[in-house]
Amino acid sequence: MHIETYNRPLTGFGQALRDFGSEYGINAFVAFIFAASGPVAIILSVGTRGGLSESDLASWLFGCFFINGLVSIGFCWLYRQPLVFFWTIPGTVLVGPALGHLSFPEVIGAFLATGLLMLVLGLSGWVRRCMEAVPMPIVMGMVAGVFMRFGLDLVFAIRDDFWLAAPMTVTFLALSALPRFARMMPPLIGALIVGAVAIAILGSFNPTEATMLSVARPNLYMPVFSWPAMVELVVPLAITVLVVQNGQGFAVLKAAGHEPPINAITVACGAGSIVSAMVGSVSSCLTGPVNAIISGSGLKERHYTAGLLVGILALVFGLLAPVFTHLLLATPPAFIATLAGLAMLRVLQTAFSVAFKDRFTFGALLTFIVTVANVAIFNIGAPFWGLVFGFALSWLLERKDFEAQRRRP
Repeated sequence: MHIETYNRPLTGFGQALRDFGSEYGINAFVAFIFAASGPVAIILSVGTRGGLSESDLASWLFGCFFINGLVSIGFCWLYRQPLVFFWTIPGTVLVGPALGHLSFPEVIGAFLATGLLMLVLGLSGWVRRCMEAVPMPIVMGMVAGVFMRFGLDLVFAIRDDFWLAAPMTVTFLALSALPRFARMMPPLIGALIVGAVAIAILGSFNPTEATMLSVARPNLYMPVFSWPAMVELVVPLAITVLVVQNGQGFAVLKAAGHEPPINAITVACGAGSIVSAMVGSVSSCLTGPVNAIISGSGLKERHYTAGLLVGILALVFGLLAPVFTHLLLATPPAFIATLAGLAMLRVLQTAFSVAFKDRFTFGALLTFIVTVANVAIFNIGAPFWGLVFGFALSWLLERKDFEAQRRRP
């Protein structure tokens, strides 16, 4: 076993309160609002398109927030670092096309297998080697392909519901262009507020029944293990967690002066994914954006307190998941599509930049084209085949790039 040693002695409750302050509280609140806005809209967009019920979506959100909130609190406390876990956004998007030809229990079976794979990798200490096995540009070619749909849906939302989607988009772009204001009001949160105001003015909020304060009663699913689901989802999901999401999270924390326990985090992602899969949630990961926000200012030694608060807020949100699910589903489809599309813009930009910047560009291009085409082969979805064909093409035609990657220190 290669699990990194946690901080000893453990931090007491009184010490954590003394380390906490208004700056860390504000950072935690902003980071949590970010996680509970655009990323939640992505889950609802993927789930509704895949035919999931409101109960399925509420259970999914419960797992994403409550279970990952518990893991976050535990790791922030044990390692005294801002180690917040949520769910893989690229993995969520990967599930969308899969739900078109796989049942939800089959997808859940793939979630469980992915969690088991990550658990083994974390315990064995092979994580770094696996993270370097597939070239990042090819991975990002797949990510760009699966995210493309959200960019297109944003355009369609502006076309179909102009007076709702356009003000949200303009607000997002205006705040993005004004960094001083963006620090006080993150662009995505500004778009959310403007969208809520527009819905109120247009009178387009249509709940199906009276919304009551109800506590989550998560569904427990019986997984189904099928070869098409295993082949299509397990490897791409593991790659998005270990390479895309966790890799981003490690980079963010190291830039802030922290030394994240890579193996322990991988074990937590595996164990968290196994537990959350039982209630229908996608794989857990170390979140990049949230950890970037809570470690962006203040003293490094006190950043963990912001992570603790984010975890507590996640517990509350998870317990009230049915309420939030019902409220969001009562909004116009263009609201969720616009919020999800705006949340994806920067990620899509990063995916294109990494995929076509330097090496492996031909393989990344083929990966992108195959993924966007969304043609299943042997009932296995396009993202998997995009990775396979892109990697094979690079191996044949871009051998110099593989040699350069091996020589890289």
